[in-house]
Amino acid sequence: MNMIAAVDRNWAIGRKGKLLVSIPGDQKYFREETLGKVVILGRKTLKTFPQGMPLPGRTNLILSSDRGFQVKGGIVCHSIEELMEKISGYPSRDVYCIGGESLYSQLLPCCDVAHITKIDHAYDADAYFPNLDRNPEWEITADSDEQTYFDIAYSFLRYERVNGRKAY
Repeated sequence: MNMIAAVDRNWAIGRKGKLLVSIPGDQKYFREETLGKVVILGRKTLKTFPQGMPLPGRTNLILSSDRGFQVKGGIVCHSIEELMEKISGYPSRDVYCIGGESLYSQLLPCCDVAHITKIDHAYDADAYFPNLDRNPEWEITADSDEQTYFDIAYSFLRYERVNGRKAY
């Protein structure tokens, strides 16, 4: 399974339910990486999308403990176990966890690749991605040249679990 996120230099991903910054190059990368794939997200993350609707061109699996929650164009799972059962029918390389904070933490042990857009700035934030630089189970296996969007510098990093070990 993959994870994909844009993080600042402190591994922050959001503030008050919103992304820290919108970078067109990062949005393009996200779209290219996930189109035609399975995306896993939490209900709160879904609420941040346009009209609160699932992403088009992808199979959207939404985790919500609310048993009454339904969404057109998405598959709602009510537990991690149910979610894992649903994704078992897909190749691991085609499954992407796209957030938010709680889901990233819960699914990190199940992932072997993380696609990280690292933004060279520290934002005021209240939501974070697990810091892979401090986790000895993860290493950078690919690093793009530095990109810029106005005065924001960022790069695309690929982290992989060392020796392909998964914690489950």
